[in-house]
Amino acid sequence: MKARIPKQLTWWLALILLLSFCPARHRALAAEQLTVLHSAMAMSQSMPWIAQEIGLFQKYNLDLKLVFIGTSSLATAALLGGDADVAVAGAVGFVRAFVQGATEVVFIGGGKNILTHSIVASPAVQKPEDLRGKRIGVTRIGSNGHYFVIQVLRHIGLDPARDVIIRQVGAEQQVLTALMNNALDAGSMLSYGPSAVAQGFHYVIYGPDLRIPYVGVGLETRRSVLAKRAPVLGRFMRAMAEAAVVLHKDREFAFKVLGKRLRINDRKVVEALYDAEIMALERRLDIKPEALQAILDEVSEIDPRAKKVKQQDMVDRRHLDELEKSGFFDRIWAGK
Repeated sequence: MKARIPKQLTWWLALILLLSFCPARHRALAAEQLTVLHSAMAMSQSMPWIAQEIGLFQKYNLDLKLVFIGTSSLATAALLGGDADVAVAGAVGFVRAFVQGATEVVFIGGGKNILTHSIVASPAVQKPEDLRGKRIGVTRIGSNGHYFVIQVLRHIGLDPARDVIIRQVGAEQQVLTALMNNALDAGSMLSYGPSAVAQGFHYVIYGPDLRIPYVGVGLETRRSVLAKRAPVLGRFMRAMAEAAVVLHKDREFAFKVLGKRLRINDRKVVEALYDAEIMALERRLDIKPEALQAILDEVSEIDPRAKKVKQQDMVDRRHLDELEKSGFFDRIWAGK
């Protein structure tokens, strides 16, 4: 006689087989996939690095893919094209896109609301006025560093279009290389200013002291992503908020991450970079109205449509407000 399997046992065996063949993404505890891009190898965009190093994305059940896409304009195209869900990037490309009708772009937070670039120069350029007639390198025309140079030149009475030669060089490391090869007289620097100083150059303009309003780093997404995946973006914002605490409070760990990601082995250079940037970074991921307005004012010089855009129309503060009202910010900064 054949052995009979009890009906109850048969049911349980079928259930176990069914669960064993279910794809992981359908399971209740599966991590949510999220593609995040950043546009600069800079301390101001280091929060995702911090979060990766200490496992914050795993803590918030996120399967995060971090992609580097240089410059705000290319990052904007990638985000709008659906190649990423979130951007940690300079804001100017996104503001320009919004002004031109791509209102799908929305800011959900920020990392830095002032420019902290500097102009590093050769010994032949001793004071700002000596920049007249000189070759100044920027990463890309239209970048944050380019905007900084234009604002500074106007401030010291020089015409950016006539009194200097502005050259688009590429990555910031390439600006430094061009300086060392005497292909430039000065360069706009963010992360590699201390490295340039270590090579014998000097700050002819030290940007952090000027505190020029501008969204140097924003947290951007698409409205469609925000509508469909608001809880996931909320978890991402929590991870970024905790990373900001680590960045501000644990200098030694921050030095290790920055040295590793920026490939800088000289501790003194990393310390100088950290000290120049840390006071400019937002502790609670805020995005300031005046910083966005500064970009709109810049864009309006070449596109009058920017004058009709209100900065608040580009921002959705739901996650910032929730983190504030729930006491989350207070708890993580208090260490509880």
